[in-house]
Amino acid sequence: MYFYFYDDPLSLTLYAVGILIFIASLIIQGAVSSTFNKYSKVASRCGLTGAQAAQLVLQKNGVTIAGIHRTPGQLTDHYDPRSNTIHLSEGVYDSTGVAAIGVAAHEAGHAVQYAKGYAPIKMRMAVLPVANLGSKAAIPLTLLGFVFSFQPVIYFGIILFAAVTLFQLITLPVELDASRRAMVAIKSPGILDSEEAKGARRVLTMAALTYVAALAASIVQLLRLIALANNRRR
Repeated sequence: MYFYFYDDPLSLTLYAVGILIFIASLIIQGAVSSTFNKYSKVASRCGLTGAQAAQLVLQKNGVTIAGIHRTPGQLTDHYDPRSNTIHLSEGVYDSTGVAAIGVAAHEAGHAVQYAKGYAPIKMRMAVLPVANLGSKAAIPLTLLGFVFSFQPVIYFGIILFAAVTLFQLITLPVELDASRRAMVAIKSPGILDSEEAKGARRVLTMAALTYVAALAASIVQLLRLIALANNRRR
């Protein structure tokens, strides 16, 4: 397959762009951890823990969930729609830091999205089964298609990968909206003051960049697969 990358200028360009995006992703990941650690050390004046802040965001939106639980790891925070529960990492659940409150409020924002029937979240759930299949099978199928020179398998793999890209495209506004809901809630009286809210916003903004990088990488990979498939037809 690499012969086709170097035989076609477009494929070579996309390959180079992919490498740059990969490097940018590593830088962003480092910046996320650095920003989170920085604002984890800034204690909020309200004294709320991450778990308490998440609960307060839910209350402000009139939303009830099954529970807020502690989960192992760092930045492993997530909302599970299957059990209707929020899972906060060890550095967020009990922490009173500005970063923890921002992250916890963001996950509460996801719970609010589901409770309110936010349209993009419904779209993402609809695409999820195909995207899960695509994330596991798209590349192997496409490679098999190239090895055996079987165009239908190549294009089926590309279609599956397109579903992964579509899922990531929908995920971006979902994540941005969850952060928006979080910021609206935590800037209200009793949670974070204006200066603390700036710190929380920086943490959420850096986290959002990881989704931008993932989407960019997925788009470039999809274009590379399409370019390879077109080369095989020549």
